[in-house]
Amino acid sequence: MTTARGSTRDAIVSAALELFRERGFEGTTMRAVAERAGVSVGNAYYYFSSKDELVQGFYDQLVAEHRALALPGLAGHADLADRLGATLHAWITVAEPYREFAGRFFAVAAQPGNPLSPFSQESGPARAAAVDLYREVLAGARVDPDPELARELPELMWLQHLGIVLFWVHDRSEGASRTRMLVDRTVPMVARLVRLSRLPVLRPLGRQVVDLVRLLRS
Repeated sequence: MTTARGSTRDAIVSAALELFRERGFEGTTMRAVAERAGVSVGNAYYYFSSKDELVQGFYDQLVAEHRALALPGLAGHADLADRLGATLHAWITVAEPYREFAGRFFAVAAQPGNPLSPFSQESGPARAAAVDLYREVLAGARVDPDPELARELPELMWLQHLGIVLFWVHDRSEGASRTRMLVDRTVPMVARLVRLSRLPVLRPLGRQVVDLVRLLRS
């Protein structure tokens, strides 16, 4: 059951996103967001101290929408490349309505120490939900990677996802066609490397990647 608190927060985020699309990020005020959401300005500030904090709510909503669209696309597919490609294409589809102002969001998130960074503690729930989605992508795939690498693969796939997002932010092609082409070109390579990770000649490289991920995480 959705609580009243959750409903109010969701209403404020939805109102903000509507206004961002209509007026742009800079042209949207917290007062306008409150009016659109049907709450007082004080109530809006209770949930979000600034417009920048509303971006965190956007991240949470985007992850939820991505999962909802991606999971049905995984059904019936056991090939890792198909599953990973479908998941990344689903994100592009879900994010497309926000494309015009997404660059502003990610510029804020890129600032060192900013709580909106995808690596920040504040972004932990959205990050964990995204990694969990890629854990499902891997779990349903007919692939048998090196066990050490397998434990880190969902996070590595999420890091690939962030690279796709960065390219998408700067992609001005119609329908993000260049980003979709990047997905189609890179996903088979990733899947092939995962399949080959059990080969003795590549296993040391895979372990080095695992060690690097753990070092960066710590």
